[in-house]
Amino acid sequence: MKMILRHASAFIAPFVVLIVLPWLILHGEGHTAVQALAGASTLRLAAGSIIAAAGLVLFILSVRMFILIGKGTIMPWDPTRHLITGSLYAYVRNPMILGVLILLLGEAVLFGSLWIALLALFFFLVNTVYFRFSEEPGLEKRFGTEYREYRSHVHMWIPRLKPWKPG
Repeated sequence: MKMILRHASAFIAPFVVLIVLPWLILHGEGHTAVQALAGASTLRLAAGSIIAAAGLVLFILSVRMFILIGKGTIMPWDPTRHLITGSLYAYVRNPMILGVLILLLGEAVLFGSLWIALLALFFFLVNTVYFRFSEEPGLEKRFGTEYREYRSHVHMWIPRLKPWKPG
């Protein structure tokens, strides 16, 4: 039970970013999600849904790896115990946050909301600063040379065309 609560509590921040804030934005724009979707073109619905689904898949697969391989959660107060450099992480250093960012962009398209797009930009900027000045120095302290080598070969946000393999 303790393990379930540990991992469930880690979803509070993604829930706020992906559900609560967009809902508040839509409410502030004077309509509900249903109203925004009802007025959307088929193309906008299709494009937004595809983008959001891609982000959701990336997010879910990344979280799964945090739990199964990293033996930790997605939250900084309960980090992974093992450095994850395989699978999605062999292409880009932050696939989970990239997944959230893509999902937000999908929501912006789906709901036709410039403010949700601006939320995505703000989310990107805040995470870039956080990773550079907090998370990456922490990973370097915890994993040393292994992390420095990984960081030198795998970009923070732009995926590699071929997966990186250590050594």
